[in-house]
Amino acid sequence: MSGITERIDRITKLTRTYRSSTPPVPKSVKIELTARCDFQCFFCASAMRLREKAEIDPAFYRRILKQMRDLGVEEIGLFYLGESFLCRWLPEAVRYAKKECGYPYVFLTTNGRMATPERVRECMEAGLDSLKFSFNFSDAEQFHQVTGVRQDDFAKVVEHLKSARRVRDEVQAASGHRCGLYASSIRYDDEQQVRMQAAVSEIVPYVDEHYWLPLYGQAGLTSGARGTVPTAGNQGRIGALRKPLPCWSLFTEGHITYDGRLSACCFDHDGRFDMGNLNYETFMEAWHSVRFGKLRRANLAEDVRGTVCEQCIAYKS
Repeated sequence: MSGITERIDRITKLTRTYRSSTPPVPKSVKIELTARCDFQCFFCASAMRLREKAEIDPAFYRRILKQMRDLGVEEIGLFYLGESFLCRWLPEAVRYAKKECGYPYVFLTTNGRMATPERVRECMEAGLDSLKFSFNFSDAEQFHQVTGVRQDDFAKVVEHLKSARRVRDEVQAASGHRCGLYASSIRYDDEQQVRMQAAVSEIVPYVDEHYWLPLYGQAGLTSGARGTVPTAGNQGRIGALRKPLPCWSLFTEGHITYDGRLSACCFDHDGRFDMGNLNYETFMEAWHSVRFGKLRRANLAEDVRGTVCEQCIAYKS
């Protein structure tokens, strides 16, 4: 199995094949099981409550997953802007994607607070291929400052991550199925990596890979929060940063909201990047819609003035 950073770098690399206003079907799609999140992180626009927050309709989920697999989508992320462990039928969603639709790679990112050993085991036994913890805090005090959640839950997140390694190894021994276990951390500012050194050192022995991410501006919605400076657009991970324009996200990865909208952006908290309604259109109709093509052409020209991408790309790192 490829490591997570290898997969990320493959998705964020905009090859000639995908440099088109109507690119091929993406190899990877993220779909939102729930828009709800139990954190209120200052760097995430989810806390602004710019849209309704509910769960995906299971019938729609099953239909669109089958449709996308038939089209050739290979990697399915069962999350987008919400925390998927809040979805009660998450293990069933994993099982359907892996065993009914036959996706080669089913992946998930979590903040860890609700990722109990029992729930993690259910997901791994259902066929989950990758579980990543977003681990962005140096200690309990910073955890509370960043998330708005009580300090005691920092220890819970750490314990859940460590327990996930034990569960992974047990599931692998019993069935032969191995779920990759990963963690990422955001460098909020120049001092954050140093500040997090001890916390990261504690969790690294329990994961297959740990990597660093820059601070994103969430399509302009969280720019300058608490005095921080975001990077322009979504440049991927530190160590393999991509150019802000053209933004790979429009070309190589799909993003589906809980209510069935296909978004052009990794951070579409307010619906302005809506490119099509999958309740009424096929995935490819929305993927190749007129407005999506227009936005892609602006990105390829590296001039997004007057488009929904302008606010995101305006930042200077």
